[in-house]
Amino acid sequence: MNSATTPLPAIGRVLLALVFVLSGIAKLGAIASTSAHMAAFGIPYPRILVWGAVALELGGGILLIAGFLTRLMGTLFFFYLLALALIFHAYWTVTGAAAHAQHVAFFEHLAMMGGMLYVAAFGAGAYSIDSLIWPGQPLAHPQPAE
Repeated sequence: MNSATTPLPAIGRVLLALVFVLSGIAKLGAIASTSAHMAAFGIPYPRILVWGAVALELGGGILLIAGFLTRLMGTLFFFYLLALALIFHAYWTVTGAAAHAQHVAFFEHLAMMGGMLYVAAFGAGAYSIDSLIWPGQPLAHPQPAE
């Protein structure tokens, strides 16, 4: 990775994680309504699982921003987004304007899943806690031989 592109993975991580951090903060202020929303979609144990959603979104988002356990966080967020897309944005089950709104949300989740696959595949990049702890790990591109 050359010096001009070195900060790009860090910027990308922040942009990908920001939506989760903000959502996690919002859920903290609305535990009861979020739990009720989850229950309406048939999620079992919503009063317990809402805390898992907060932990992943807020805690995992912060870890992703910091670049700590980045590949793991990318993988977890990939599967989390997959579940959210299939459960909460199943546009094929609704009609009218709701179908269009859910279609857009579904494909937004697919796009974020693609970003998370990049994070899982290529890691945190140079500006990360991962690169400080495990400096021998490959970054997005192999370093050229000198």
